[in-house]
Amino acid sequence: MKNLLARVRRPVRRLRTERLILLTLLSFAATVTLTRLILYLTGYPQLGNVELHVAHVLWGGMLLFVASLLPLLFANRWALTGSAALSGIGIGLFIDEVGKFITQTHNYFYPAAAPIIYTFFLLTVLLYVQVRRAPRSDARAHLYHALDALEEVLDHDLTPQERQELLARLRYAAARADQSDLAHLAQHLLTFLSDEHLHLAPDTPGPLRRLRAWGEQTERRWLGRRRLKAIVMLGLAGLGVLAVVNLGSLLLSVRSAAALERTLRQLVEAGRVASASGLAWFSARVALEGTVGALLLLAAVLLLVRREHFGLRLGLLGLLLSLAAVDLLLFYFEQFSTIGWAAVQFTTLLALLHYQRTYALPSVEALRRFAEAKEH
Repeated sequence: MKNLLARVRRPVRRLRTERLILLTLLSFAATVTLTRLILYLTGYPQLGNVELHVAHVLWGGMLLFVASLLPLLFANRWALTGSAALSGIGIGLFIDEVGKFITQTHNYFYPAAAPIIYTFFLLTVLLYVQVRRAPRSDARAHLYHALDALEEVLDHDLTPQERQELLARLRYAAARADQSDLAHLAQHLLTFLSDEHLHLAPDTPGPLRRLRAWGEQTERRWLGRRRLKAIVMLGLAGLGVLAVVNLGSLLLSVRSAAALERTLRQLVEAGRVASASGLAWFSARVALEGTVGALLLLAAVLLLVRREHFGLRLGLLGLLLSLAAVDLLLFYFEQFSTIGWAAVQFTTLLALLHYQRTYALPSVEALRRFAEAKEH
């Protein structure tokens, strides 16, 4: 009983989890988008005969099962990569048919299906944002990560940079371990990895590293701070203008009772409003869209007059509100035609965050120089 109580069951986050979640996220989004596009272009064909219909939800379930088997069968790191990609494709094919399984009539085009899929996507994005944050690491966690990285030694794929990262983890574990056996394990691994005869693979950058280096070089050469700020301002202003114009055109179209009746008839005939609650949700969508548009326009103006701190914060608030609330209603009323609009918003959000991180927030080096200047 004493030995059982002494066992440690505390979970340890896997190293580089954010890359696996990102791969799942991208494959999920691409699968839903391509599936809907292909079905639309081909006239929504069915695989089967008079009696059978092999829906793509079955293929999604099969891929999810294969994705769950890969890390159970293989210890290699590529099994995790394959599992992440297949799970994203599988859940994309699976959830794309959610409309059939929440309605009595098995309606693939049920309006609520699109916001359900989008909500699931947003939850996955939230998970990705959470795992990007550095977790609290102790000696045990660093040893977990070091043992996982030793796979590179077995595959003759350990580079000098990876060895330095391994040595840093093991030194931390050896110095901070609260158990002598963990400290001894870290010391023995340090001795092994410090051996000059250890085979090291050439540090050849892969396609992703080369692409990232090319992107950083292109940004330094062609963008810079002023042009990136201009792109962010134009993105915020463009999104804001479109939202405000949409609200204004709707308000102008209901200036009289006859115009209001005509507008409501058009909404009902288009299938956007089917009940009193649907009209309430449509009104909420228009009001939210106009509010977000005003926030984005104000953020663009603040950036223009060099009030970057408030402008970036307001722009971030507006974009997050648009992605989390407005787009949810847009997917209900406009269905998957909203994908392009949401993609533009995500791109603007990424540009804003990149500008904020690169130019607006003070770097550690700048803070250090400021502290040294204050001391002198």
